[in-house]
Formats: sequence, structure tokens, C-alpha cells
Amino acid sequence: MEVEHKPQTATVAGLLAGAVEGQSGALWRLRGVDRQLDGNLVRHLPGTGGAEYTEDEVDVMLVVVSGTGILTLDGTQSHLSPGFLALLPRGAARALLAGPNGLVVLTVHRKRRGMTITPAAPAEPAAAAAPVGPAAPTAPAAPAGPATPPVPCGLHLVCPRCHRHAIEVDARYCSGCGTRLPDRPATG
Repeated sequence: MEVEHKPQTATVAGLLAGAVEGQSGALWRLRGVDRQLDGNLVRHLPGTGGAEYTEDEVDVMLVVVSGTGILTLDGTQSHLSPGFLALLPRGAARALLAGPNGLVVLTVHRKRRGMTITPAAPAEPAAAAAPVGPAAPTAPAAPAGPATPPVPCGLHLVCPRCHRHAIEVDARYCSGCGTRLPDRPATG
């Protein structure tokens, strides 16, 4: 079976011009199943950034396209401006903070491994606390029935690793740390 390779081309100026004013997150992503790289053009609005996190799986090449900001890499700060290039090695703690005019970066890294699903470990039973003082009267038990699951945030997906909100409707990976996002809950 021969794999079809289609080039993906765009201009940064065109992508930025086509973005909605105030849009943050990934403005562009490499597409296609049979690729070896992941690449994202990511806009961070002024004063925003993610919490420090450590990427354990892939090295990331970061190129500043526009704007300014601060990169903290293993505790060392670098001032970012257009043309700044950095290799963010896996295992290094990192955080980005966009400057007063925002920050647009291109990130490229090896495609991440596929997700695997494993069963959750059984919950440990909570230890019963010894009562102190006289026992208080208890309310009658609620009738047994199906538990009501918590309602997830209907506006944004939240990265389980760095807690960044993904506001893009089609977001599948966190624009901050690259972690696979949970599936968007089905509506009505």
C-alpha cells in the first residue's frame, strides 16, 4: 500500500490575517494521519501563559513569530522576540508568558505516541472516623437511584495536565503542553 503525501503550505501572515481578533490557542496545525511531526502556530494573548510544566515525551523546537514574552526553561528566563529560536528538551520544566502585545510561536516536535486506555485503579475505601462526643441525629437516606454525574464545563475543554482552557471547538491537544484533551461532552 502506497502512502499519499500531500504538502501542507501556508504563510504565517495569511494565517494571522485569517485569525479572529482576540483568538488564542492554535491558529494552525499540521494535519494528516501518516506524518512524523506535529506542528502548531499558537497565539498567546497579552499577559497570558501556562503554568510551569514538564514535557516528558518529546523535544520541542520553538520559534517566535511575532510579539514578545518570557520563556522560563528549568528556572532560567529568556526574553522572547521575533526570530528567537529554542530547543525545549524533554524533561525540562517550562513556562511561557506573553508580553503586552501577545506572542505567536511556531512549535514543532516528533509526533506523540498514540493514547492507550487502561482501567482505573480501584478506589481505596475511606477509613471510618471514630465518632467524637454524642452521635448526632441523621437524616433519612435518600432513595437509591442512578448517581448524577458531574456536569463538565460546557464552554471549554480543560487540559488535565496543565489546566489550560482550550477554547477552539475542534481542539484535540492542549496548545500549552500538547497533552491530548478529553473528548468534548455530547450536548442535548
